Amino acid sequence: MTIQWGKFVRGEDVPATEASVKDKSSIVGRIGIQMLACGTGAWRVRDAMNRIARILGVTCSADMGLTAIEYTCFDPDHSYSQTLALPNTGVNTDRLNTLEHFVNDFETKYAHLTIQQIHHLMDNIQKTPGNYSPLMAGLAAALACAAFIFLLGGGPAEMVGCFFGAGVGNYTRRKMIDRHVTTVANTAVGVALACLVYLVIFKVLQYNFQISGHHEAGYIGAMLFVIPGFPFITSMLDISKLDMRSGLERLAYAIMITLIATLVGWLVALIVHFKPEDFASLGLGVVPLMLLRIPASFFGVYGFSMMFNSTQKMAITTGLIGAVANTLRLELVDLTSMPASAAAFIGALVAGLLASAINRYNGYPRISLTVPAIVIMVPGLYIYRGVYYIGLNAIGIGALWLTRAILIIMFLPFGLFVARFLFDRDWRHFD
Repeated sequence: MTIQWGKFVRGEDVPATEASVKDKSSIVGRIGIQMLACGTGAWRVRDAMNRIARILGVTCSADMGLTAIEYTCFDPDHSYSQTLALPNTGVNTDRLNTLEHFVNDFETKYAHLTIQQIHHLMDNIQKTPGNYSPLMAGLAAALACAAFIFLLGGGPAEMVGCFFGAGVGNYTRRKMIDRHVTTVANTAVGVALACLVYLVIFKVLQYNFQISGHHEAGYIGAMLFVIPGFPFITSMLDISKLDMRSGLERLAYAIMITLIATLVGWLVALIVHFKPEDFASLGLGVVPLMLLRIPASFFGVYGFSMMFNSTQKMAITTGLIGAVANTLRLELVDLTSMPASAAAFIGALVAGLLASAINRYNGYPRISLTVPAIVIMVPGLYIYRGVYYIGLNAIGIGALWLTRAILIIMFLPFGLFVARFLFDRDWRHFD
């Protein structure tokens, strides 16, 4: 049930620092549940709750998962325990940025306010609408997936198909989310529509321009907008900080989304006789390919960042990080004998270092910059091919693709962990 905080809290007309433990705990818990709703990791949620609790003069102990927080606030005389839960999970980097600034400024700007006044401010944050309409979210996915498929080796035909497929798929998925349709359903419908629209575009191009059948493999790129980058990355970061409950729940959620997307894509491919074959060679030289990868990486990350509700300034900043980090990763794979997993680690490390530097300059949350920047490095193509071949009983080939994907996915958060360890003193220690 939705918590009516204004009715639940009957705070007295005194500063929050002088309120009762029950009222103080309502502020601590609400900060935590709102940050959890933005998709950030458990460590960051707990850190924000602890900071607010210390300012209010209470001690907080919290345990959290993907959609729930159980916590207790206490002082020498009283204690108050509460459980808060979300109906669904998602990502909102703009609101996360607002909440982090709220926490950072709480002692100087808000601690002297009453409990009711603070809740009113948090009501305004919670009710802030998203930055983009479903149409804009669809266009962001279209841009991201068109760039994504080029980075995977696709050409203009695949990019056109992915643009329209991903655009329609994510527009529909967003409309279903706005109507509170369950995650399994909106993911399945979005992926199915993306693949079917790609089929239509492919047939139109094939009829009018006599393109080769090899271009059919681009349908994989049309459904990559559902890649659960935030839960994948934050799950590993949570586990690295021993937040096992949160980490394992996030990992289970990410695996669920991935399985739904790949299985639906596989079924559609079987029905329309699509195969995930290798892309036709683009015939580009080393330098032209690198110069094209830079803007493709930028627009891919920029599109994903918009899908996470980043402001334009934040999305552009994230796109610039991705342009550097992802192009470096791809060039290391092409120009050296470095395995893809090791290159992914270096790319994620560079993204993390750049995000840390930018965080010190403008205060953007690191996770709002790093995760969109490395989502484009998640090997969605490998995962899909693994499931596809396993579905055809080619277990050996499928296991090979999945193993490659798992190695890359494990090294991406490892790169971010090292960057945070080097530049974030709080991350290096436990409290």
